[in-house]
Amino acid sequence: MSKYYPFAPDPRPAQEAPPANSCDAQFHVFGDPDVYPPRPDAPFKMPSATIEAALRMHRALGIERGVIVQATTYGADHSVVLDALKHAGPNYRGCANAVVFKERNDSYLGDLHNAGVRGARFTFRKELGVGLSSDEFRLAVERLRELGWYAKIQPEKDGIKNSVHLYEDLDIPVLIDHFGRANASLGVEDPSVKKTIELLKRGNFWVMLSLGEKISVKGYPWDDVLPIARAYIDAAPDRVIWASDWPHPLSMSPPPNDAELLELLYRYAPDTAERQKILVDNPAELFGL
Repeated sequence: MSKYYPFAPDPRPAQEAPPANSCDAQFHVFGDPDVYPPRPDAPFKMPSATIEAALRMHRALGIERGVIVQATTYGADHSVVLDALKHAGPNYRGCANAVVFKERNDSYLGDLHNAGVRGARFTFRKELGVGLSSDEFRLAVERLRELGWYAKIQPEKDGIKNSVHLYEDLDIPVLIDHFGRANASLGVEDPSVKKTIELLKRGNFWVMLSLGEKISVKGYPWDDVLPIARAYIDAAPDRVIWASDWPHPLSMSPPPNDAELLELLYRYAPDTAERQKILVDNPAELFGL
């Protein structure tokens, strides 16, 4: 039996419907391991988290667009994402795992691009086992530039401060996941938050408001993440996006209903115009929707 909890099985509508063409900027899909074999050392597997289940959640929330992000479970084999993109249709995009640049050829990258992949995620969580060396990182960035893709950063557990030197000088679009893994107990004084705000002001950096429920140290209703979200929105209202992170991999406690996470965003951004930017306009620009 897995030590991690599965996603909430019965998604409900949010208390208020999101604007038309709202986008979930990161969710993962999994499938039957006989069809989509996990890499041998994968730290987690979630075969019930299929594209059908993900779209059911989106329909319940009123989400019409999304980005399917390759889970580290599958490494460089993106079959599950390619099949999910076919199923989901033209309102959806994909994000590769950056290990693909090390393990696959240009033809494979072309297949990903043609399917709707527009970025690659660099994982700095060493325990997930899909990192790149400094030279591999540099070569991958060159391929991103040639493809016109963005770089997506999955920070370490303790924030971006120890790895930011690798990407802070990039001149391509860079999306930082999960609040930059802020330390909510420090709030806006957290060095990772201060650094993220500095990067946001450069013009090519973006931040994803996701994982607030896990970043919170106080627990539900996660009030301690609100000041950090507001600081990011105020710093770069045109380069902040939202994501559910469904099906919430590596959850050590039962994940909330995804409607609660959308409602948390509404608390970050009570203004209708801000929600329009975060849920619709900003992701449309970054992902080419």
